[in-house]
Amino acid sequence: MASKGDKNCRLSSTLVRAALAEFIGTYILVVIGNGSVAQSQLTNGKQGDYFTINWGWALGCSLGILISAEASGGHLNPAVTLALAVAKDFPWKRLPVYWLAQYFGALVASGSVLGVYYEAILLGKRDGKFRINANSSEPEPGSAAIFANYPTPYSSVVTGLVEETLCTMIFMLIICVVTNAKYSKVPSFLQPLYIGFTLLAMGVAYGSNGGYALNPARDLAPRLVTYFGGWGPRVFSFRGYNWFWIFLVGPHVGALLGVGIFHTVFFLPEQRVVAFDRTDSQLPIVNYEYAMANVPDNKSNAFKITKQESHEEYVGCRVVTAM
Repeated sequence: MASKGDKNCRLSSTLVRAALAEFIGTYILVVIGNGSVAQSQLTNGKQGDYFTINWGWALGCSLGILISAEASGGHLNPAVTLALAVAKDFPWKRLPVYWLAQYFGALVASGSVLGVYYEAILLGKRDGKFRINANSSEPEPGSAAIFANYPTPYSSVVTGLVEETLCTMIFMLIICVVTNAKYSKVPSFLQPLYIGFTLLAMGVAYGSNGGYALNPARDLAPRLVTYFGGWGPRVFSFRGYNWFWIFLVGPHVGALLGVGIFHTVFFLPEQRVVAFDRTDSQLPIVNYEYAMANVPDNKSNAFKITKQESHEEYVGCRVVTAM
């Protein structure tokens, strides 16, 4: 039987592995998403358009989840992590680690895009400065829009906030439906595709007013890159500091609404405590190692999972893989 020290060491190493997975998964999401925007804008639409941008973000999301899911659960989004913690599906004590990995992954990814496309971006300089329009009456904010979300001239703050909250709510609701073993029977290898297609749907339907972050890390970290990369404080002062905060508040509120709707409307109480076995056709994207490393507090709902060649243990995680 493993000693307490050995167990703590294993859990610590598993948390590090999960954090690295979140970092890499978020990096994949943003480096592909922002890269698709850069290619479209910097070639004046000759090698990309709005639809290819939507596909870029959708594929980046799917591939990021595919890479990171086994080790961390594939959150890639601070709003998703917070919503799962509030729903007692994720331990609060691990939330800061995930957030740090997600924001840092998006930061490094944005820096990578800036580096790869820097020569093309330099062509957009005017009088030695990167252009970013000072008010909403001008058509667009220039190359800063490669990295973060900015509104069209007609979009109000209320429209931007409602749109971001609504889209994230739908996105989070679909995540809950797709990854919950007792509500749907989506195989693990298809879950990243369903989630990526949901992001694609949000872009196709609601991306024109002011972008669709649905993810605080995906907007704030790239915005910081532009702040330090030459665009300066205008990336935050755009519209009198009354725009950038939408992509911090909206995703968190929307994700909380989405997980709340799922657990109050769709997920019945009798479905909450179940015993998984290897005959279950559902294969969620979270494996035994991840589940054991992310045991929520004692107030969380407990589930029994089985690991091959091991004993049965109870962990507070609704989405676990039958081993």
